Amino acid sequence: MIETGKRALIAARELAFAPAETRNRALFHLAESLTEERGRILAANASDIDAAREAELAPALVDRLRLNESRLEGIAADLLHVAELPDPLSETFDESTLPNGLRIHKQRVPLGVLAVIYESRPNVTVDVAGLAVKTGNAVILRGGSEAINSNRALARTIHGSLAKSGLPAEAVQLVDDTDRARVTELLHLHEYVSLVIPRGGNALHEFCRLNSTIPVVTGGIGICHLFVDESADLKAAQRVIRNAKIQRPTVCNALDTVLVHREIAGQFLPALIHHLTADGVTFRADGSALSYLDSPAIDPPLSTAVGDGSATPVAADDSLQLGTVMKAGPDDFDTEWLSLVLGLKVVDSLGEAINHISRHSTGHSDGILTRTEAHSQRFVNEVDSAVVYVNASTRFTDGGQLGLGAEVAVSTQRLHARGPMGPRELTTYKWVVIGDGHVRE
Repeated sequence: MIETGKRALIAARELAFAPAETRNRALFHLAESLTEERGRILAANASDIDAAREAELAPALVDRLRLNESRLEGIAADLLHVAELPDPLSETFDESTLPNGLRIHKQRVPLGVLAVIYESRPNVTVDVAGLAVKTGNAVILRGGSEAINSNRALARTIHGSLAKSGLPAEAVQLVDDTDRARVTELLHLHEYVSLVIPRGGNALHEFCRLNSTIPVVTGGIGICHLFVDESADLKAAQRVIRNAKIQRPTVCNALDTVLVHREIAGQFLPALIHHLTADGVTFRADGSALSYLDSPAIDPPLSTAVGDGSATPVAADDSLQLGTVMKAGPDDFDTEWLSLVLGLKVVDSLGEAINHISRHSTGHSDGILTRTEAHSQRFVNEVDSAVVYVNASTRFTDGGQLGLGAEVAVSTQRLHARGPMGPRELTTYKWVVIGDGHVRE
C-alpha cells in the first residue's frame, strides 16, 4: 500500500499540471470505452451478481451492485457532463489590492491524492475516477469484495482511457486485494493521501473515523423526511412522496419518513397508503398515524392489494400487523430503510415536525410540502441538513441532478464540503501574493 501511495502522489503531481483539454479528453475517451467495452464489463458484473445471490446478500445490496446497459449509458452521460463543466483549476477568486499595493487572489488547486473506500456500487469506480481526473487529483479506489470483478473490468477501461489521453495510469489505482487489512493500511497513508472518502453503511464510516490518520469526509447515510403541512397541495404531495420513495428505494436520498400535519391527516394518510400500496410499499406508523387509518376518506376506500388482485380493508387497531401497515417500533424512525418501507407520523405543528427531524435525521436530505411561504422559509432556516427541499423530491440530492455532472460522495458534515461533492469540492486553494519589490516594515 505504501508503494501504491507513492505512485499516486507522483501521478497527482503530473495530473495537476495537465492541461484541462487533456483531462477532459480522458473523460471523453472513457465515456466512449464504456460503450465499446460494455460486453466485457457486463459479463464481469454478472459474475458478481451471481456470487451475491449465492451469498444471499440483501436485495438492496444486489440492486446497488447491478450494472446494465441503461446504467452504463447513464454513467457515460455523467462523464460527458463533467467533461463539459468549467475547469475548476482555472478559477481565481477573492482578488484584492492592499493599501501597500500588494495584489492578492486565491487560486484553486487539487487536493492531491484521494482515497475512496466504498461498498457494492461499481458505478462509483467510474464516477470517482472521472471527477478525480477532471480536478487534477489522483485517486486510490478500494471497492467491496462483492464487486471485485466489476471493478477490475472498469479499472482496465479507465487505465486504457488514461493511456490513450497521455495521462499516467497510476492516477487511478484500484486496490485489487480484497483483504480488509488493506483498508486499515490505506487509512494510514497520511504521507501520500490528502483525504479519505468512505461510501457505504454506518459501520464503514465509523471505522474510517476511528482508524484514519487522514482527514475523513463522512456522509451518504440518509434518514430522509418530507413534512406535509396543512396548506400543501395534497395531489402534488402524493406525487412527490411516491417519487421520493419508489423511484430508487435502495439509495441514500430515498425517502424514509413522512410527517403529516394533523389537520389534513384524516384525508391524506389513507389516500397515501392506498396510492403507494400498489407500488409494493409497506408502512411503519406510530400511534399518532394509526388512528386515521380506519377512515373512509377516499374513494375507493383504503385497501391493500392481495395476491389474487382483490382487496382487504386496513383496520386501525393496536395490533402489530395491519395489512401493509405495521405499528412502528422504537427504532423505526432511526432506520435508513433502503427498501420499500415508509415511516408515518402525525404532528400537531410545523415546530413539532422540525423537532422530529432534528432528533431523527442524519442531516442528509429533508423537505417540506407546503403552499405557505412563511412555513417554507422557517423550515429552510431551522432544518440543518446538507440539502433542504421545498415542494420537491429528496431524490434530487445527487451531483448529476444538481448540475455537478457526478459526485464523489454526499457529505453530511461541515468541513470542508457539504452535500454532493462535485469538482469544486475536490479542490482547495492557495493564496497568490504579487508585489513589486515589497518588503515588510
